[in-house]
Order: sequence, then C-alpha cells, then structure tokens
Amino acid sequence: MTAIVASDSLFDLPVQHVAVNGVDIAYRQAGTGPVLLLLHGHPQTHVMWHKLWPSLTQRFTCIAADLRGYGDSEKPQGGDDHHGYSKRVMAQDLASLMTHLGHERFQVLAHDRGARVAHRLALDHAARVDRMMLLDIAPTLDMYDQTTRGFAQAYFHWFFLIQPAPLPDRMVEADPVFYIRSVMGGRHAGLAPFTDQAMAEYERCVRKTGWAYAICEDYRASASIDLDHDRDGRASGEKVQCPLRVLWGAKGVVARHFDVLKLWQAVANDVDGHPVECGHYLAEEAPDLLLPDVLAFFKN
Repeated sequence: MTAIVASDSLFDLPVQHVAVNGVDIAYRQAGTGPVLLLLHGHPQTHVMWHKLWPSLTQRFTCIAADLRGYGDSEKPQGGDDHHGYSKRVMAQDLASLMTHLGHERFQVLAHDRGARVAHRLALDHAARVDRMMLLDIAPTLDMYDQTTRGFAQAYFHWFFLIQPAPLPDRMVEADPVFYIRSVMGGRHAGLAPFTDQAMAEYERCVRKTGWAYAICEDYRASASIDLDHDRDGRASGEKVQCPLRVLWGAKGVVARHFDVLKLWQAVANDVDGHPVECGHYLAEEAPDLLLPDVLAFFKN
C-alpha cells in the first residue's frame, strides 16, 4: 500500500483497518522514506504521535498503529491465561501488519505499553527490526522484580488492573473518562501536555465496548504470561540485537525508581540512552526535546 506524502496533521488522515493475526488493527500512514512504526502507550492511542507527525513524515514512511485492545483496533478475548494479550501475540500483530503493508524491515519508535510490545517484537522478529527507540520504560521483568512501595503507590494501576476479572474491569468501565484523566493527569505535568483534539480522541476510544476489559487483560498478561516468556528468554541468553536507544522522563516515576540505562544494557547488545527534561509523556510533553534525538537516531 502506497503511503500518503508528508502530512501536516495526523488527524486529517483516514484511519485504515486490516485483519492480521486474527484481529482487526487500526492505523494511519503517511510520509516517504525509510519505514518507521510508531506504537503508543496506555491509556492512549496512536494519536499520541500527532505533535511529531509533521516532522517525521517529512523523513520517514510513518505507520502509527493502535495496539489490539486500544483505540479503534479490535478487543478480543484474552483467554484463561491472558495469552491473547501477551506481548508475544501483540508483537505478532504488528509484524503481520508490516508484512501486509509490504515492509519486511522497519524501525520502531514506541512509548510505554507500546514499548513493551516493541521489546518483544525485537526479540521474536529480530531479523525485521533495524533500529528501536523506547520511551520511558525499563524492562517489564525488572520493574516487577524491583518493585518498591514508592513505585507501587505511583504506578497503582499496574497492581489494580491485574486483579482477576471482573473487579477492575467493571470499576474502570463505570467511568473510563474519569479513569484516564486521573491516570494521565496524575503525572508530572498534569493534563497540560494533551491538546483538546487529542483528549477528545482518547475519550472517544475509552468509551468503546470492551476497552476496560482489554486494558486489564494487557496488564494481567504482563504480570503473568509475559513474565514467563521474559524469564525463559533470559535463561536462554536472549537479547535485543538491533541498535537500541532508550529515553526516559527525568521528572517521571521510572527515573525515580529504576536505573533505566543499566537495566537495558543487561538485555540488549547495543544500547545507549539518556533522560529528557520532562515527565512520562515525552512525545506530547516535550516534542521539541524528543524530536532531535529521533531524527539523529533513525536512519533516513
């Protein structure tokens, strides 16, 4: 499928859909040049890239996708072991999407939950990922293994959403807009980084049937089957092979509780990184600080 030439506004582009890996995945695409896959975090959608979109599509063919369970993508059942929302399955969604679009090799820019999917994508599909930048996460296994009281309090949703269904699902579903405004607004910069247009999109999508269940399954998988996959991989010496850059918010929770670069150096062969003077939502809080790093790191 041919990409639209550089786009001044992500919002003006049509949302496209494709059935891959047994699920419908929504995405937007624009730009020319080397292929860059953009993956969003929780509780957002691919719209989180809108401030970088005009600059990125001048240099890259950008594909911004909604993870399964989020945005306009399908929200399937997870199964008794949450396999349907394992990062292995979610990574396969994106690998299949890129195959469908005709891109055998590509680069990845990912934030938060999307960065966890990207981590697994780089492990399970190493021959396809040329370069990868992950924003404001440490490896999932280390974050759970090194949890402190302070981290648990700041990232309460990690431990709330993993509770057995239907308790967290129904509580979130009762007022999903309140939930996302509380989670997003409770970080360093409050709700100030989010434009009215972006917030309207986030709020539209969290009202979708099945959204609350899907996000809980995402987190339940991360606290169970994903940890099994990570432990098995580490036991076998599995590491990220492609060049990896990790950036994190200097004023965020992850920076306060984890040695981000050291943890990534233990699980990747070629990694560098540094903090950015902002909180968790780098792409919306500090796009002008993030963009030079992105343009310098990715091949174009």
